[in-house]
Amino acid sequence: MQKVRVLVAGAGAFGRNHMRVVRDSPGAELAGVIDSDPARAAAAAAEFGCPALELSEAAAHADAAVVAVPTTAHADVGCALLEAGLDVLVEKPIAPEPASARRLIETARARGRLLQTGHLERFNPAVIALRKAVTLPLFFEIHRLSVFSPRSLDVDVVRDLMIHDLDIVLALAGQPDEIRAAGISILSPKVDIATARLAFPNGCVANLTASRVSTERVRKLRLFQPRQYISLDYARQDAAVFEVGASNGAPQIGHRMLHVEKDEPLRLELESFFEAVRTRSVPAVTGEDGLRALEAALAVIDKIEEHARRVEHSLALWKSDENCAPPGHW
Repeated sequence: MQKVRVLVAGAGAFGRNHMRVVRDSPGAELAGVIDSDPARAAAAAAEFGCPALELSEAAAHADAAVVAVPTTAHADVGCALLEAGLDVLVEKPIAPEPASARRLIETARARGRLLQTGHLERFNPAVIALRKAVTLPLFFEIHRLSVFSPRSLDVDVVRDLMIHDLDIVLALAGQPDEIRAAGISILSPKVDIATARLAFPNGCVANLTASRVSTERVRKLRLFQPRQYISLDYARQDAAVFEVGASNGAPQIGHRMLHVEKDEPLRLELESFFEAVRTRSVPAVTGEDGLRALEAALAVIDKIEEHARRVEHSLALWKSDENCAPPGHW
């Protein structure tokens, strides 16, 4: 098997995770690392046994690249690597806004290069098993809660956490025709906790909650479809199916676990990317997929801002009249 020479752009926590998996992959060779901080690049290069490179050296050393720099730099770095002739995997969200995402997609198309978006949960073994079991999703209930960390404060919780689940829901249910959402900032200047409700043309509804100010870490998806309820735990990589059956003419609830072959999602994601590079096949999660998830996330953010304006208006009216009780007050 021909090894793919892979460069990692970004030597932060995400980038070092990618470097570890690339280094350990039988189908890839860690060609080098680039970072805007030369000292950080040198430290990562020493840790993983590869050269620290400049962006201008990428084409001479690598066939493909992983972009794990801050979201605001995804388009600039990704497009530079695509222009240099490399296939590129860009971490999620694909870009901070749609115009930059489209620039990545158009550059990849113009240069005849592959562009994959790093939506990691697509490669969670429990999600892979779920996709095989889905028939007609009618209702989703999803919670993604994390304790506070300063790691991703360049984006809000919707683009940081909820976008994982938005991508999964879009892949299973299609495009929504209505979105409602609310959210608040607590420990950062951006939205830290958010809830969204997506409605689809066929009647399917998805309720999503994401928080990065929780006291516990929760990663759960519940899906309801005709005669079945499926409960999935992203972290445990398992999924239980509850279904209505009959015994002696009486309805009964049966229970079984989906067959899940546990593995590291990042390894599966990168191996899928390497295979696409070797075979010149369409990546499992395309740039267009990344754009759709980003647009859904931005629509949620717009609805959060719209809701916040309504709340501010109601509060202003209430404060202007001290004798005015809030709606629903007894």
